[in-house]
Order: sequence, then C-alpha cells, then structure tokens
Amino acid sequence: MLSALLLSFAVIFVAEMGDKSQLMAMMFALRYRWWVVLAAITAATTIVHVLSVAIGHYLGAALPTHLLGVIAGVMFVFFAAWTLRGDKLSDADTSRAQKAAAPAFFVVTSAFLLAELGDKTMIATITLAADHDWVGVWIGSTLGMVAADGLAIVVGAIAGKHLPERLIQIVASALFLLFGAYMLLENVFPTMSGTLLVAGSLGAVAVVAAILWSLPQRWRPPILRTPVRELDDDTDVAAPAGRA
Repeated sequence: MLSALLLSFAVIFVAEMGDKSQLMAMMFALRYRWWVVLAAITAATTIVHVLSVAIGHYLGAALPTHLLGVIAGVMFVFFAAWTLRGDKLSDADTSRAQKAAAPAFFVVTSAFLLAELGDKTMIATITLAADHDWVGVWIGSTLGMVAADGLAIVVGAIAGKHLPERLIQIVASALFLLFGAYMLLENVFPTMSGTLLVAGSLGAVAVVAAILWSLPQRWRPPILRTPVRELDDDTDVAAPAGRA
C-alpha cells in the first residue's frame, strides 16, 4: 500500500504541474478565501479519485470519456458567460457573502468535478489502480493533486491582494472560456494535436473578445463597459471646445 501511495503521489503531483487544474486553483484563489478553495478541491478530488480507482480496480482502463469531456466543456463556457455577466451586491449582501463559504465551496467543487472527469489525471489514476493497491492509489493521487493545486492557491491568494476586481473577473471569464474551448475541441476532435488544440482554444477566446468589444456599450456585459467616470471625463474635456 505504501509503495502505491508514494508512486501515485509522485505521478499525479508531476502531472498536475502546469495543468489546467492548477490554473483553475489559482483563478479561484483570486476570488475566494484560500481555505474554501483548498477544501473544495480536496472534496472534488476525493470524489473523482474514488470513482477512478473503482473503475481501475474492477473494470480496468476502459472508460468512455469523450461525452463527459464535451459536457464539461459546455459547462465551462457557461461558467465563462456567468462570470463575465457579474453580480451587483448591496452592502448587506456583501457582508453576508463574506461570512458564508457554502456558495463558493459549491462553485469550486462542481467546477473541479467537471474539469477532472476524463482529464489525464483521472486516466492516470485509473491506470495506476489497475495494477496497484487501490487504497494506496486513492490516497496518494488525492494528496498529490491537493499538494500541486495548493501551490497554485498560494500564488493566487497573494496575487489577488494586488489586482483590481474588474481585471480578476475578466481574466477568470477568459480562463473559463479557454478551458471550455479546449475540452470541446479535445473531445470532438480526439486526433487533433496539442499545438492545434491550444491554438484553437486561444483563437476562440480572441474571437469572442473581439465580438464583445465590437458591441455598443449598452449591449456589452457590465464588466466590459467603459466606466461612467471615464465617459464623464471625456465629456468634460470635449465640452469647452463645443461651447467655443
């Protein structure tokens, strides 16, 4: 069991370096408290890896993951639109939101569940569980992923203190869209190379950004509209010339 635990920890920890899960952890740490994000990642990872080791132990490595990947991709595009839409909170709502961790926990947990279904770490866990002690693989793979994403949370928590909320919201939405486009392309075109997948995903984000910025102010998502103060400043500068 110990050897399976150590092997699984090492494999999953290395696999997570630079993976989308790390980027997601960093992104969520910009918006939510670090301990909520870490707890949600732990819960999601535990659930996904229980499923993975069960499949690996009893059914081998056969798993139809393309449909799951497509569903996850669609949901991430939905998350992108939801994040870009933004929310307006009253002072009372803000106070309650700061005290309540449950909504944030649910959002992060569901996002990681969707992202990890059919991901390479899930496949790696299934493969390890097929040949090693499943309990050791479960514990080791879970700890490996939590440790890797914990590093990303530290970076996100520190960066979040120095970045404006508007920028964080735009970046978060762009990352959700990037992940969603990548998942859709990866599962709809399984033979596509990694370079083309990345290029296609970045292209999708660029196209959506260009379309949104080309829209009139009133049709844009609130977070992309030019702040009223900037519009007023432009009006104030142009006004004297008009009177002259």
